[in-house]
Amino acid sequence: MSHRQIMEALSGLLLGLFVAILSSTIVSNALPRILGDIGGGQSAYTWVVTASLLAVTATTPIWGKLSDLFSKKLLIQLALVIYVAGSVVAGFSTSPGMLIGCRLIQGVGAGGLSALTQVIMAAMISPRERGRYSGYLGATFAVATVGGPLVGGVIVDSALGWRWCFYVGVPFAVIALIVLQKTLHLPVVKRKVTIDWAGAFFITAAVSLVMIWVSLAGQNYAWLSWQSYVMVAGAVLLGAVFLFVESRAPQPIVPLRLFRNKTITLTSLASLFVGVAMFAGTVFLSQYFQLARGRTPTMSGIMTIPMIAGLFAASTVTGQIITRTGRWKAFLVAGGLLLTAGSATLGLLRYDTPYWQVAVYMALLGLGVGMMMQNLVLAVQNQVSAADLGAASSLVTFFRSLGGAVGVTALGAVLGNRVTHFVSDGLSALHVKASAGDSGGIPDVATLPAPVRGVVESAYGHGIGDVFLYAAPFALLSFLLVVFVKEVALRTRSGLQQSAPGTATAEEKE
Repeated sequence: MSHRQIMEALSGLLLGLFVAILSSTIVSNALPRILGDIGGGQSAYTWVVTASLLAVTATTPIWGKLSDLFSKKLLIQLALVIYVAGSVVAGFSTSPGMLIGCRLIQGVGAGGLSALTQVIMAAMISPRERGRYSGYLGATFAVATVGGPLVGGVIVDSALGWRWCFYVGVPFAVIALIVLQKTLHLPVVKRKVTIDWAGAFFITAAVSLVMIWVSLAGQNYAWLSWQSYVMVAGAVLLGAVFLFVESRAPQPIVPLRLFRNKTITLTSLASLFVGVAMFAGTVFLSQYFQLARGRTPTMSGIMTIPMIAGLFAASTVTGQIITRTGRWKAFLVAGGLLLTAGSATLGLLRYDTPYWQVAVYMALLGLGVGMMMQNLVLAVQNQVSAADLGAASSLVTFFRSLGGAVGVTALGAVLGNRVTHFVSDGLSALHVKASAGDSGGIPDVATLPAPVRGVVESAYGHGIGDVFLYAAPFALLSFLLVVFVKEVALRTRSGLQQSAPGTATAEEKE
């Protein structure tokens, strides 16, 4: 495909991805206001976020496998329709439970959009050239990530109300469907279809049980209690059953044979830990600016720009350099270092930390995510045959979403416990009963009396700092894993070229 043909096809792909990311991030700054309206505390806050991530985790491998069996164009259009349907219904939510259910539907569509975009790019573009186009992917991610909170903040602060946060992406989705129909033309390879529904069920059940455990432990029951023992044992058992099912399935959603490749094993684990740090930044920083610094949703979006600018710069620049040089490992290692540094320094956050320091910490985190996110996918895609591109590409997204889902739930539970502890101590110092300031919901700090407001802002500032301290070791693990990844020269042939009969090179046969 010529550069023009690729860019025409990418236009619809990137617009679809933009819709998915925008609809996800647009809610981040609106959530405190939304849950204040329909009722819900810190647990509901994290579940609204992790419900979507859980659905992405469970369905990404299925979308990847389906892309190896059906029309990729039809699948990505179907993913867009599912996502829009979930968004529209979410706008009518009247309770946290209904909103969480709608976020699950959105997650099914988002899993398809994120996985299929990577798969289709791999089919069209060779690994050597993919860095150049991954920059466009990173730019789309950055614009949607920074634009979402800004647009969401403006909508929430306007007369439209928060429900329009879910409706605003619909026109973009319709345009994306039309553009995809006109520009994306890929050959369809028909094969016998076998979907591993049992594998999808058991991995979803195992992850869900872990998330339920970490969100309830320490509040509804002690960490070391019979409930914890039962849930952890149940999750381990479900995980073991999942591995057994995958080893027997004719077309597993997570092909275990791929893990015989050291690079795939290391990058998948690294993606798991990147997901923890990455989603911690996008989820908890909006709470920090609104609840610890008393900013409006609009200003909260503006103040996270340094993180997005770092992500944008890193993904765009590294993509161009990788295309010119063919070298990619150095950027993974540097990204791991920056991700660790960003998470660790954000652990120093307090409600009165000077903003310029917060901006530097966020930029470090953004640079780290930008260098690692796309390049981990690139490293995996460069290791597999055309037949496994869908499954292998979705594998990295699967582990990143899994890390984000479990990580955000666990870190949300940590935040809830830390905030309760700090508020209780602060109110005791003021000789105020703890129940007066701790209702278990997301507070509206603007309506609190000055002394109590100071206590709540300090509690959230310190608590969110502690969240990033817990996330930092996971970022460090991702760095240590990518150090051991072996750099392999990037192929110069696209997935479609590799799949053409009789055209495999000696390198690809290996």
